[in-house]
Amino acid sequence: MNDDEEATVRTIQSYRQVFSSLIMQHNGRLVDSPGDNLLAEFASVVDGLRCALAVQHELANRNAALSETRRMRFRIGLNLGDVIEEKGRLYGDGVNVAARLESLAEPGGILFSGAVYDQVKHKLPYRFEFTGDQQVKNIPDPVRTYRVVMDSEIGRRPQKKGIKKPTRLKTVLVFLLGTITLLAVGLGWYYWQDRNPPSPSNASPESSASPHQEFHKASIAVLPFTNLSDDVEQEYFSDGITNDIITDLSKFRELLVIASNTVFLYKGKTVSIKKVGRELGVAYIMEGSVQKAGDNLRINVQLIDASDGTHVWAERYNRKYADIFELQGDIVQAIVAKLAVKTFRYEQARALRKKPTDLLAYDYLLRGYAYYHQRNRSAYATAKAMFSKAVDLDPFYAAAYVGLGELEYGKVGYGWTEFPDKALIKALEFGQKAIALDESNSTAHSLLSSIYTFQNKYALAIHEAERAIEFNPNDSGSYNELGWALLWSGRVDEAIAALDMSLRLDSSSPRNIWFHLGMAYYLKADYGKASGILEQGLTRRPDFLGYHIALAAAYARLGRDEDAAREAAAVRRSDPFFKVESFGTGFRQAAHRKAIAAGLRDAGLE
Repeated sequence: MNDDEEATVRTIQSYRQVFSSLIMQHNGRLVDSPGDNLLAEFASVVDGLRCALAVQHELANRNAALSETRRMRFRIGLNLGDVIEEKGRLYGDGVNVAARLESLAEPGGILFSGAVYDQVKHKLPYRFEFTGDQQVKNIPDPVRTYRVVMDSEIGRRPQKKGIKKPTRLKTVLVFLLGTITLLAVGLGWYYWQDRNPPSPSNASPESSASPHQEFHKASIAVLPFTNLSDDVEQEYFSDGITNDIITDLSKFRELLVIASNTVFLYKGKTVSIKKVGRELGVAYIMEGSVQKAGDNLRINVQLIDASDGTHVWAERYNRKYADIFELQGDIVQAIVAKLAVKTFRYEQARALRKKPTDLLAYDYLLRGYAYYHQRNRSAYATAKAMFSKAVDLDPFYAAAYVGLGELEYGKVGYGWTEFPDKALIKALEFGQKAIALDESNSTAHSLLSSIYTFQNKYALAIHEAERAIEFNPNDSGSYNELGWALLWSGRVDEAIAALDMSLRLDSSSPRNIWFHLGMAYYLKADYGKASGILEQGLTRRPDFLGYHIALAAAYARLGRDEDAAREAAAVRRSDPFFKVESFGTGFRQAAHRKAIAAGLRDAGLE
């Protein structure tokens, strides 16, 4: 081999190391390197495109130090689509399109499909240029294509639309961004059980308390408002007002707000403010009462220092019912001002609840959620009727569409429908409709995240959960959604951080967060911590099969054979047909699936 050939090989090898390193830094996976190609897979579309840009920028810098004859330039193609994984190889149209786009890309350029563009067009500060509909081999329909306008092109004469196929280059890098659409048999069901707990009324705040992380920002818990109306059926209204105020306060990033699930454990109980403050780890407590009589509304609120029980602020509001949304806004702004919370204009705007065109629609929404939280089949039917009436009165009421979507999703999990696929489609459509009407509706984004996680579409689930948190930084449920999707996609450390934050905001742990935290530490091979967390979860939900399964594996890894055998026996009693291969199929990384299966087999489960 002559000197030029040896130098070329060394350059290629060094560049391959660059590729591998950048792919890992951007949460990707190097799948294969056949011939002079590289195939990589990403769970996030944004991560994939950022990686492609990082590759091209790094290689441009390296080429600058080489002679013209030694420089190597690369083409990159990206696609978002379904793939089939078999024995470590990826197949399918998702791969085929990415490969065809790579062959059409310019030297040193990045070409991607319309599916990728739709996901990144508003998320990355780069210029994209439409390059036409391209007919590619073995794909029946034309593919809409775009390219990234590289820094070196800025100021150059714009090129005509369409692509001229470049001359053959020495090395090609192909990126694949894949979404696996197959629904896992095992964890899909465990996930849904985990997300939809029994009503928190059966729990107690004391038993749900957990250690609290310290935050350098104001912290508050809004206790359920007391219904002072003569009509006991107005309870739904006082509960709804409480939830709305919690939601609106939660939109301020510099304020830590405890979730509704936790604070409603105190409903109807005589409590010590200082004790509540210690249990929830907050500096301030807000109490209130609601009295609704006809068109008249009276709300009393008070802000209390949890450390000593002194009153910081109190106010009485006498308004017309028609002014309910302005009243809520006044209360929220007063609390934020008293706590001296740093706010931004966009947060203040988001905190102003959008008023429906017909105020009766809001009343039906509150009634609907009162039935929804009862979590039984007949109550769901009544909730659907209430949400539907809200939509009839105001076809542009985003919150009502979210309610309908949550009902459809709930029917799937509880097994209350013979057509789960259709119900999921309906839930997705309702959620998307809500976002189209109100992009800032965090609950709608969280709902979509739930659906996508159930379907093992983790990249989409992560995206929607992150959007939900962007609009509501204190939404414990969205942190749950984010943590679960991150965990199953293989990003364990990030999952733990999200789940810890969820637990801080909602110490009642209604979604069995202990299961996912335990599984996360199991995958980190910290079996002692995993078993301790799972044991806590089991005391809260002894009926949840997932705890027994995970504990059997964790105990087996710790060498606690008797404990492992006990949990394995509990699994067999609950599910005589349990198969090791059916549990953990939702985990994206093969290494994680193998680790779980190995622990279960060590426990005696086959």
